Amino acid sequence: MSDEEHHFESSESGASKTYPQQAGNIRKGGHIVIKGRPCKVVEVSTSKTGKHGHAKCHFVAIDIFTAKKLEDIVPSSHNCDVPHVNRVDYQLIDISEDGFVSLLTDSGSTKDDLKLPTDDGLASQMKSGYEEGKDVVVSVMSSMGEEQICAVKEVGGAK
Repeated sequence: MSDEEHHFESSESGASKTYPQQAGNIRKGGHIVIKGRPCKVVEVSTSKTGKHGHAKCHFVAIDIFTAKKLEDIVPSSHNCDVPHVNRVDYQLIDISEDGFVSLLTDSGSTKDDLKLPTDDGLASQMKSGYEEGKDVVVSVMSSMGEEQICAVKEVGGAK
């Protein structure tokens, strides 16, 4: 046996954040990674092949977390990275003074690492529902190691 000590650093389950998909197969409404950001495709146009070239796909997409518009042009035969996007619903338990929310997971444990959304409409809807004592359910979108509250629903009346 060797005397070397092996040191492995890993903080994830090993699952990939993206998977490859041929650019020509990505459609409007799908997801794509542009400039390292997970985006939802809002427009796809394909150009014809030139004398010596590939058909090209022009993607217009919106970042799912920052809502910024990004564009990319890729040969249709090449692979693009497509992010794994998950959406999970949690029940709101508490909103702390510093803007963090406490959420109840399906397993009964709490999730305390998310801030109030930057969208003022969503944040005020969460606060008003919470202050009125309603059951508030929030949808959390996660992709490529980022998470953000993307939707809020009020369920039922006062407790």
